[in-house]
Amino acid sequence: MREIAERLRAWNRAGVKYAVVTVIAVASSAPRQPGAAMAVAEDGEAVGSVSGGCVEGAVYELCHEVMQTGVAVRESFGYSGDTAFAVGLTCGGTIEVFVQPAPSPEVVEAALGTSPVAVARLLDDSGATLAVWPERVHGTTGLPDLDAEVVGQARAMLDGGATGIWSARCHPSRQVFIQSYATKPRLLIFGAIDYAAAVATLGKFLGFQVTICDARPVFATQARFPDADEVVVDWPSRYLTSTEVDSRTIVVVLTHDPKFDVPLLEVALRLPVGYVGAMGSRRTHTERLARLRQVGLTEGELARLRSPIGLDLGARTPEETAVAIAAEFVAERRGGTALPLAQTNGPIHHDRTTSAAVA
Repeated sequence: MREIAERLRAWNRAGVKYAVVTVIAVASSAPRQPGAAMAVAEDGEAVGSVSGGCVEGAVYELCHEVMQTGVAVRESFGYSGDTAFAVGLTCGGTIEVFVQPAPSPEVVEAALGTSPVAVARLLDDSGATLAVWPERVHGTTGLPDLDAEVVGQARAMLDGGATGIWSARCHPSRQVFIQSYATKPRLLIFGAIDYAAAVATLGKFLGFQVTICDARPVFATQARFPDADEVVVDWPSRYLTSTEVDSRTIVVVLTHDPKFDVPLLEVALRLPVGYVGAMGSRRTHTERLARLRQVGLTEGELARLRSPIGLDLGARTPEETAVAIAAEFVAERRGGTALPLAQTNGPIHHDRTTSAAVA
């Protein structure tokens, strides 16, 4: 919806009635991906596209129908062997769309904003829509238990920059389309060693934008780290100082060399990142702490450092070590205890900010 939100804002300000259609799923070849949107105003003006022209006519009529009834509808379009191209995609794929009356102005403004936000649409005739930020919520499904689940799932998907259909656990018949307006979280791995390759592979699987940085060009090559989105040859502390980070960023330091990791950790532990972990033995950790104190880090800053890095899984191989590292930063991001579930009580799924008020 972001690509048409400016026009929706103008319609809202002018009091124009309209309907919005959103692609919620695709199969095989399809010209637009989930999240693509189109809107039709009561005077016939249309903005956006859901299929590049193949089914826009049928969707246009659906929008007028929804404006008249006020009831949201869900519809699929695709190639049929029986009816050929009565209404379908010339590429042979299938798209599923959701058509709803105009969302609230607050939802449109959320899509226009620069802050990360997820828009969650209940896929029933109500079309109830929530805007979910990391720290607040606007809108409701009308069911408090469903609201809590939707908000938690929306924040988890926003954290990973994911978009798609999700089914609620408390109401299994209810499906929600959640669209994230955020970049992927970053995983910054420092040290071009074999463990870095394993961490990069797992980070990619978990949905991170993965960067590997090392000052040694002979080791920092894309060929050695095919799963990394970016391989940077630079002094680690200099790169971390210059690159963009946020509270979702994970910093993994695998250099275990004082000339690299002390300046790097001095920078990392003073940045608003979500996790900082460093590889090394317990002896290395003790010596590293002493050096970091010498360069002026406070005890509060040092308390943020996870070292030796990872959970105690008894890991030995690079792949096992990567699992131990990823398990620790996932627990840190989600507020998990990192204990066996059999030893805990309460909810299995965590969300640090589910207590935020619903406006």
